[in-house]
Amino acid sequence: MNRTTLSLIAGVAALAAVTGFATLDAPDTSGADTAKAAARLPVERTGLVCPAPSTSDLAETAYTSFTPVTKGAAAKGTAHLTAATEESTDATGKTDGKAGKTDGKDGKTDDKTGKSKEKGGKTAAKPVLAPKAPGTPATGTTSGGTTPAYLGTAEGAYAPGWTLQETTEVAAGTGRGLLGVNCTAPDTEFWFPGASTAADRTDYVHLTNPDDSAAVVDIELYGPDGALQTTVGEGITVPPHASDPILLSTLTAEKQDAVTVHVNVRSGRVGAAVQALDDKLGGDWLAPAGDPAGSLVIPGIPKDAVSVRLVAFAPGNADADLKVQLASSTGLITPAGHETLHVKGKMSASVDLGDVTRGEAGSLVLTPTDDAVPVVAAVRVVRGKGDDQESAFIPATADVGTRASVADNRAKAATLSLTAPTGTAQVKVTSSAGSEGGATASQTYTLKPGTTQDVVPPAPQGLKGTYAITVEHVSGAPVYAARTLLSTDKDTPGFTIQTLPDDRGTVSVPEADENLDVLQR
Repeated sequence: MNRTTLSLIAGVAALAAVTGFATLDAPDTSGADTAKAAARLPVERTGLVCPAPSTSDLAETAYTSFTPVTKGAAAKGTAHLTAATEESTDATGKTDGKAGKTDGKDGKTDDKTGKSKEKGGKTAAKPVLAPKAPGTPATGTTSGGTTPAYLGTAEGAYAPGWTLQETTEVAAGTGRGLLGVNCTAPDTEFWFPGASTAADRTDYVHLTNPDDSAAVVDIELYGPDGALQTTVGEGITVPPHASDPILLSTLTAEKQDAVTVHVNVRSGRVGAAVQALDDKLGGDWLAPAGDPAGSLVIPGIPKDAVSVRLVAFAPGNADADLKVQLASSTGLITPAGHETLHVKGKMSASVDLGDVTRGEAGSLVLTPTDDAVPVVAAVRVVRGKGDDQESAFIPATADVGTRASVADNRAKAATLSLTAPTGTAQVKVTSSAGSEGGATASQTYTLKPGTTQDVVPPAPQGLKGTYAITVEHVSGAPVYAARTLLSTDKDTPGFTIQTLPDDRGTVSVPEADENLDVLQR
């Protein structure tokens, strides 16, 4: 093998370890097996973005960072979460940006904006939190309605499986309650079934650009009758290191209660999430749905849900017919009167399933009745009674894969929902050390085919602060998971639900054959 070939393989391995995108299989031109089976290596760099949490002066927001301990990861590393700002500096050194102003003189920090003031007019973002070590969560807090979006980067030991949770408590007003979202990796396409432009909803799609160049984004809206007429949804420019919350009702005059939002990035990358605020049912984040697929799983519907509304969308021209089933605590059942759902191509379909779980743990399983047609889906869940009702959203998601984690779990406030729709499976659940002290605790669970099991995560010994939950697939069929978090503030009743897809902490990288004589033939 010549030096050029060796350099190529080394370069590909390094790129894959950093990006986590793909595996390279080199062509075999000699008929010999020229490479070993691909190895799984820890990623070396991860980027996440967190949307601006709230415009309410009553908002209290916590950010929690967690990296599970990963075998083979780098010994050292860094992770930080800093404000996303759009700034321009003139010749005098004065900086005028959305996140605040600096005087370029005293090197002090503006506590309201989280910006550090340095000499010479240069502005450095002040990290909102500083992770301690892999295996231990780190937290940071902000308050009020001026908190910006945040950009996160983790490298080395902190990169594999890095997760960030943004949790906001709003005591009163539109969107009151507990709002939670996993900060997302930047991408070029997102689907959000379950948004709304109705009069009682105030929905924003937050676009955050982590890169050094501007991103250009198109936003498409689809209702029950197809595409909604929009006036300013095309060619939206998101400046570098900036975030733009866009009110959906400003994009169209049509009032629709079941809307699918499609975010398509023409140039660059963004992170995207929809903040859904309801006048009566509180608010929460609608996270991006999993990729369009013929079969979908929506895990973790609370057993005390009083209302479950399913919204599905078929991105292509073909119609989809879906069998609707509930993976209950005892097995798969079909909701009476809602056996199937017909989804027309490029039209949003919705169905109210009522209190479908009826006091038992449950997850929705959607499968094709005939030919598989890719769809996306999500549910809105309502809990509570009267004026104390609150809502949350659960998108269809990928399975936990090898491993998945969720941060910001609080004592006696978190429930983990596990489902194995297609067969028996076993998973190991580990509760991390607390952010302020404590020791890890683990427990293994066996799931029967077609069932959902709600479990209280094993309590960390001597827990102080918040902790993270990691789910590892041990054996059997694919497992899907979601975490429900309840508000611990008696004056702010509410809940939020986050799914646990694979953390993509490792990537397949081909190994060169140790016998170079064979490769040189």
